[in-house]
Amino acid sequence: MINIILKSLRDILSPAVISFILKITASSMAIMVILLWIFWDKFSYLVSSLIAHIPFLGQYHFIQSSSSFLAALIVGYGLIIALISILTSLYSPKLIIKLAKKSYPNIKPKDSSKISKSIYYNIKATFIFLILLILLLPLIFIPIIGQIVMLILWAILLKEPTLYDVSSLFIDDEKKFKNYKSLWVIAIIASLFNFIPILNLFAPIFAQIMFMHWLLSKAS
Repeated sequence: MINIILKSLRDILSPAVISFILKITASSMAIMVILLWIFWDKFSYLVSSLIAHIPFLGQYHFIQSSSSFLAALIVGYGLIIALISILTSLYSPKLIIKLAKKSYPNIKPKDSSKISKSIYYNIKATFIFLILLILLLPLIFIPIIGQIVMLILWAILLKEPTLYDVSSLFIDDEKKFKNYKSLWVIAIIASLFNFIPILNLFAPIFAQIMFMHWLLSKAS
């Protein structure tokens, strides 16, 4: 796994990956700014309603107002991360194949992943992520526990889309790798990037690159 991490770190510093990330980030930020600008009042009201039902926080107006604003920022940040993950999944196949051919010249990629299945897995992961984020929102305000909760949620967001997006490019049946614990390790390691400004933009593509190296090292 150490060797896979080192190879992946080398790849994300390449001009091709950095250029890809800048394009995905610019698109994601533009989309989310527009959506939050249009729906901020409804979005903020929804988060405030949830905060009002949290013991202690919901009993005091000042705490409720402050917590609601902070919670809205947390959920908004989560939406941006989710959108970056979705756009990365949809537009990364050519980049992953390029990186794979560089490290594994003899590999013969399929280049036939289905966008519809990728969208399905991303919507599914994003839906689970957002539902759990809202349900576990009170825990996020607790030091250490909050960070662990977010790490697990981000890993959930990355795991299944990463499995399909990468494996479907190189093997016929991606489901046979579904229960490998290594996929959780990869998703968690990549999710650690989300705690670091700027590096958080690389989390989805880093997860894909790591899984690509892990998968092809086993196949070679």
